[in-house]
Amino acid sequence: MADDIVTSQQPSSSSQFNPPSRIICHVCQKQFSQYTCPRCNSRYCSLHCYKSHSIRCTESFMRDNVVEELQQLEPKDETKQKMLDILRRFHSEEETDDMDEEEDSTLSEETIQKVLSGVQVSFDDLSVEERKRFKRAVASGELSKMIEPWDAWWLRPAAKTISLSKEGTQLVQPLAEQEASILPQNDRESNQASEIPPGPESPLPPVSKLISTEPSPFLAVHLVDIVYSYCFTLRLYNGDWQSDALGSAMVVLGVSSVLGQGGQPETVLEALSYCLEQTCSPAYRHMGGLQFGLGLVDDVVSILTLGSPALLCLLSDLQRLVQAGERDLKSEKSVKPRRKEIKSKLKHAERKIYFIMCWVHEQPGEAWSSLAAIIRAEKSSGMDFESISRCGKVKRKAEMKGNVLIEEM
Repeated sequence: MADDIVTSQQPSSSSQFNPPSRIICHVCQKQFSQYTCPRCNSRYCSLHCYKSHSIRCTESFMRDNVVEELQQLEPKDETKQKMLDILRRFHSEEETDDMDEEEDSTLSEETIQKVLSGVQVSFDDLSVEERKRFKRAVASGELSKMIEPWDAWWLRPAAKTISLSKEGTQLVQPLAEQEASILPQNDRESNQASEIPPGPESPLPPVSKLISTEPSPFLAVHLVDIVYSYCFTLRLYNGDWQSDALGSAMVVLGVSSVLGQGGQPETVLEALSYCLEQTCSPAYRHMGGLQFGLGLVDDVVSILTLGSPALLCLLSDLQRLVQAGERDLKSEKSVKPRRKEIKSKLKHAERKIYFIMCWVHEQPGEAWSSLAAIIRAEKSSGMDFESISRCGKVKRKAEMKGNVLIEEM
């Protein structure tokens, strides 16, 4: 018997004698619904229908989540200084507006003067009207426009001139003095914040000293998964993972099947499929979904094209990220749920990153150009992107093709 089609909002019960009902989307009335709005329990089939089903519902859900997250944050001195800079720029732009629009300012003059004078102002210190305006500014993206976009270090010209020793340690600073001298003062400050991360601090041992057996033939595939998760995390945090090391480490574990789930993907297609599924999941869909994920695939190709020095700097920075996350977890006063499990995963990820780093150091330079070519081929022909955009899952119809490509590499 075929499944019943239900158009009402009442939940349907199912059993072995009563098959589950399939509910039509309450917005478009065309597709079967797969999701439920956490606010009004309305059933919908896609992101487009979710956005259009109730503007008031979606905006209030986003605002409440942002405000709750802001209230839980314990600002550090560096974070306070960044917020002060943002508010100064925001205030200076407001002063250039017409006087008639002064009443629409997000913060009152008194509050802004407190912030500019260095007095700490929390969300609870704001008036009722200021809180409403602040929530409105966050939800509309008005404040996010004040944050300068991050310039990825692997796309900078200095990334092509990274020099490492034979043991894999850093030799010279990637940023040339001539490049720094011609930059304006403001650009120089942002440039310093996005410098090439340093390589390993100590010489890397050969893989034979770490394990007694032959390394897995799929380590190149695992590297793709790890590099993608690193690029995703830095893009998500606008290059500043130090502002929330534990949160950044948890994002890495969530996106990478190798580091977070102990996965062992055997093809490039399988590795990229999992990463793209996480990128298109509801938790990160606000970053841009599939198009954002495809941009990250290009980031992976760019890094592989730079060769072993860039890969070692990336893995070294990722190792520092995970280690900082471990320290933050240890220093947290509150008892975090699944604390032991998180600690174990972070420790496993740190060991895996170090092993991959030693393995990368031993590989010939031409291996990375070949791997980059495989990723380009999978992106252009092997992946079913339409299925990702619809339901967040990938049809792995090209797994055999991926196996052949890896063997050739």
